[in-house]
Amino acid sequence: MMLFKLSISSMKKLRKDYLVLLFGLTISIAIFYMFETLAQNKVFIEANSMISAIVFVFHIGTFILGVITVFYIFYATSFILSIRQKEMGMYLTLGAKKRKVSQMMFLETFAIGIISLIAGILIGVGLAKAVAMLFTWQLDFSAKGFEPFYMSSIITTVVFYIILFFLTASTNAFQIARKPVLALLHADRKQDNVYGKGIWTFIGVILSVALIGFGYWAMVHMEKLGQFGVIVAAITITLGTYLFFIAFLPFFIKRMKGIRSLNEKGINSFTLAQLRFRIQQLTKVLGTVAMLIALGLGAMTAGLAFYHNIEKQVDMFFINDATVYQPDEKDEKLLSTMDIKEKNAYHYKITDKKVYFLKDDLMAHPPLTMVFDPGTMKYPKSQRVDTKLPKAIYAANEEKSVTPLPKKWLDALQQMNAGPEMFGSRTIYVVDGAKYDNITAKSKQVLLIRTNGYEPYLSQFKQLDSRQIKLASDYRGEKVDSVNDKYAGYVGFKAISSGTIFMGLFLGVAFLMMMASVLMFKLLSSASSDIGRYQMLRKIGVRTATLSKSIYREVFLVFLFPAIIGLFHVLIGMKMFGFILIDPYAKIWIPISIFLIIYGVYYWLTVTMYKSIVLPKEK
Repeated sequence: MMLFKLSISSMKKLRKDYLVLLFGLTISIAIFYMFETLAQNKVFIEANSMISAIVFVFHIGTFILGVITVFYIFYATSFILSIRQKEMGMYLTLGAKKRKVSQMMFLETFAIGIISLIAGILIGVGLAKAVAMLFTWQLDFSAKGFEPFYMSSIITTVVFYIILFFLTASTNAFQIARKPVLALLHADRKQDNVYGKGIWTFIGVILSVALIGFGYWAMVHMEKLGQFGVIVAAITITLGTYLFFIAFLPFFIKRMKGIRSLNEKGINSFTLAQLRFRIQQLTKVLGTVAMLIALGLGAMTAGLAFYHNIEKQVDMFFINDATVYQPDEKDEKLLSTMDIKEKNAYHYKITDKKVYFLKDDLMAHPPLTMVFDPGTMKYPKSQRVDTKLPKAIYAANEEKSVTPLPKKWLDALQQMNAGPEMFGSRTIYVVDGAKYDNITAKSKQVLLIRTNGYEPYLSQFKQLDSRQIKLASDYRGEKVDSVNDKYAGYVGFKAISSGTIFMGLFLGVAFLMMMASVLMFKLLSSASSDIGRYQMLRKIGVRTATLSKSIYREVFLVFLFPAIIGLFHVLIGMKMFGFILIDPYAKIWIPISIFLIIYGVYYWLTVTMYKSIVLPKEK
């Protein structure tokens, strides 16, 4: 009972620190549960085939989030442990048994985990419901069968986080148990080391810049390097980033302190000295935060870029906005509501086993086909088919007795959706007028439509697509779910892009919140050792307002360096998507704004909490 009371008392005393940890964990759990619920809702997935195609996106999201959460919770709880060590040492000095003190630390860590787990699942239920509704609204899916409170997802989330909480709580308890009492009592006393000079520092600075530069080059040339480029960029940029903070940052702070006009202004000498003395403990953390800022911000930027490139991406594969076989009055009425840029009609006849297209129509109005750059598949261009067809008959399928259709015309027929998706196993021919007239079948018409803008007419294209699916089912004598037209491509791209944007945004927000709080924990964990310095400055007459400004500047510099490096990584890194995205920087201001807001809030929280620890209380 006494152990429980002590735990409650200490948690109340450190409620601000525990609330920050609790908030970060709750967000992580809520997003983890949301991803799992979207990925495991069997009835919802079976009712919407397009969702089943992007389930892997949500599984990837939970995996990445789980890995980052492991790092976050171990680091965050170690911060709580660091500020509790002196208190634990006092309990041991007063006669408490190490076993009891270790149990108290275990209970506190585990209790925070359980509270965040309950809160995270409750928030996750609402989040899953909201995201599912967004999917059904955006992609016109059925919400039938979706259960936001899904037992399988709850079990997955609870098992994963309970194991994680048990491991972290046990680790903290073990660390308390193995440390001598004197080490606990003097945990806030650290030796100050100054770095940032010598030939090795110079070599480290040059090497860090070279590694990052080489990694940037690999990302810019990702199209040619492929998977090898990804590996090279990941290794060189990661190593370069850590080396940048280990070698360059101490060197940079030293150079700043060496500027006499800057160093002797106000108490800048003290502020810069604070940074120099703490630099060894901060460099690795800053490197980690910079990399995870790049991952979080990159996830959001890439997700938005994929979503806002949907129409451009579809245009790379489909020239015609609509291919309408056997247009009727309803089809013509729908087409009359569009701003049509080009409309061409072609005649064809269909029999039980064959389809015949009239060559005269095709030659009079040559259709468009895709022309790819021979070196890359980037930015294909459309071009009129200019290949002559002097013979009376050509076969699109392999047939010994008939001349094969030239490749450009085969590509053009593919763009006309004249293939198995529409006609099944029928052989397709292109014939002249004389042969066409001798075929005993009713002449039909197909329209190729190109409009000024695609997305404004999505509802019309959807209706045209439904009619073409029904017609293809009649032609093939079997139920057809989709035809290979632009609308089907658009819906497919939109489904994948929507999954990507949701994963990117939620993962990005979770990453940024957890990593910013890690930086905050690191700064606050050393705050107790700075109390004496600030008290001394106050005693010799330095005003509290001046000390407060010094803290703002010091913390700002600490937050600034990883932010700049992380932003650079993202801005250059988005180039790697240049060969699959026409505009990889689409709406990039949105994720950057989200990042600045989150980062700004944590900066303010860090300064506020740091000031409350180190500044003398005014009477």
